[in-house]
Amino acid sequence: MEQSKINVKLMSMAGQGGSVFGMALPVLAQSREDIRVLSADMSTPAGLDKFKAAYPERFINVGIAEQNLIGCAAGLASEGLRPICVAQSCFLSMRSFEQIRQYAGYMKFPIIIAGIASGLSLQFFGNTHFAVEDIALMRMVPGMTVVCPCDSLEAVKAFESALEHDGPVYIRMFGGTGVPSVYAQDYDFSLGRAIVLRDGKDVQIIAAGSVVKTALDAAAILEQEGVQASVVNMHTIKPLDSSAIALDKKLLVTVEEHRRFGGLGGAVSEYLSGMSHHPELLRLGFGDDNIKVGGYGYMMQESGLSADGVAHSILNKLKRMI
Repeated sequence: MEQSKINVKLMSMAGQGGSVFGMALPVLAQSREDIRVLSADMSTPAGLDKFKAAYPERFINVGIAEQNLIGCAAGLASEGLRPICVAQSCFLSMRSFEQIRQYAGYMKFPIIIAGIASGLSLQFFGNTHFAVEDIALMRMVPGMTVVCPCDSLEAVKAFESALEHDGPVYIRMFGGTGVPSVYAQDYDFSLGRAIVLRDGKDVQIIAAGSVVKTALDAAAILEQEGVQASVVNMHTIKPLDSSAIALDKKLLVTVEEHRRFGGLGGAVSEYLSGMSHHPELLRLGFGDDNIKVGGYGYMMQESGLSADGVAHSILNKLKRMI
């Protein structure tokens, strides 16, 4: 996709799936004849209708059969094609985990696994449809790169990078249309290299995916309370860019729309566990219980993952450290 034609506002309106599959993919397919897209009956929700209409011979709908989806993708990859698997994050990561482990991990096939509607995106469908363990599962697959783009533009850039990457990639996409923008214009993106969005001397907030914007808003609230917080967009959870973790802060904070263990917070704590001295780490995310179902904003608020909630948790932690 030519950078000069990137329209950030339009991408934001289309959402992550619409930006990647509705806007970027048809353009990329013009020069990539090896691209094959497989969907678990999710073409319309994912924004794949435009690609399907333009390249019907390159699109396969396997039906609601995520395990078969990965198996078919492995067969295509073994023939030198570039398969892109699209399904809801919860089922793609959990129902087909064994197939992903064997074909993407063990066989090292360069399959792009694009999970849509991650986190709490499916709202009233409830806990059966929430993807809040998917990062933990995908991190365990040998050789798997795990990416959580923070807005629609970053989703496109992550997808473009995944196409060039020699190995399996899990891209975690969230929400529907109207995804808030973190980036107002084009920027340099590399898998495995975090991006500092804001500087601050007291606290470092490390966030990924949907809550990067929340982290920026929380940092603004903290500034009003006299606390300077830096914000890091850790878009790639695996491999983790440990060089971006600031060890000179009073407090490190991870924020994620995922369980507090196994995801971003788990990856950062694993890195810190090898050190004799490091700042305290506060992990913000979902706990070890089911989530009370409601609207998206309500659930995030109740889980302490609103901007106010994140700022409040950080201020309380700092007070207890005095």
